[in-house]
Amino acid sequence: MTNQTVDIFPEQMWVTAVQVATIWTSKESAREIDLPGTENPSNIDKWLDELTYETSLALCNENRVQSQLVYGEPVLVTEIIDNWAHVVVPSQPSKKDERGYPGWVPLGQLTQVTKADWKGPTTATVIQDKAWLEAENGEKQVKLSYMTFLPVAEVHADRVEVKTPHGRSYLPQEAVLLFPTDTGIDKGTGEDIVKAGEPYTGLDYFWGGMTSFGFDCSGLAYAAHKANGYQIPRDAGDQADAGVEVPFDQLLPGDLVFFAYEEGKGKLHHVGIYYGDGKMLHSPQTGKGIEIVSLEGTIYEKELCAARRYWNRAGEK
Repeated sequence: MTNQTVDIFPEQMWVTAVQVATIWTSKESAREIDLPGTENPSNIDKWLDELTYETSLALCNENRVQSQLVYGEPVLVTEIIDNWAHVVVPSQPSKKDERGYPGWVPLGQLTQVTKADWKGPTTATVIQDKAWLEAENGEKQVKLSYMTFLPVAEVHADRVEVKTPHGRSYLPQEAVLLFPTDTGIDKGTGEDIVKAGEPYTGLDYFWGGMTSFGFDCSGLAYAAHKANGYQIPRDAGDQADAGVEVPFDQLLPGDLVFFAYEEGKGKLHHVGIYYGDGKMLHSPQTGKGIEIVSLEGTIYEKELCAARRYWNRAGEK
């Protein structure tokens, strides 16, 4: 992220109070089977384990899920109805709302903090696949996703004390990257973007997924860029409309490649990260895992419709 400022939020600001909060299309979108993902505390592992192929596919086909939030991620609450909050998410740019990605979140998965207390000069981000938030005595509290951001309270010998929606807790030093809140993570190269996504090869696709518990195609692209200091739009269509256009014969690792129905002339439906050597890293669809595939001779070669670059070459600002 280029910057983690909370200046745009009111003095009493809302932050995500569970390991992962799903952003639903409407207050009626969540089903009984989704309860482990809508409670506080949430249990994302249990939720994903209990979803069948059919009930997971329905999250997309029935337009139930929009996106996800990680622990501590700030939101703007625009409306509260029946224990649900309508939010917009400034950290996830979208054409759906100029303020950020919109949707509905269970109110119980959010909590209010004072902006002055939450803000700090240094931020910690989880750089491992998952990391356990710990109490002072070492007791495990919450299993956090990759790219969870929390304000730093104090740095100790082997742990980092962070501010959380539930007070101060600790993360292992080796699990986090510390960076100045106002300037953000140092910008990486296209190769760095590929390296950020590569460890998730084999991870199951999850519609609307924005975390290391499960990514969708644009969620993987978003997270790999976020890890390298770039804030890009959340959805594939928006990602294809921004960035720098790249001719197909000039693709470099870290560029985003987009695909549309009707051999590239129809509706855009997918995004991957160009891997190099004619290959891409992508999260394909429900029932499959993140993979590295060659484009040549595949449906993807026929449907390739656009390429965009968000990263800077070495030495560029």
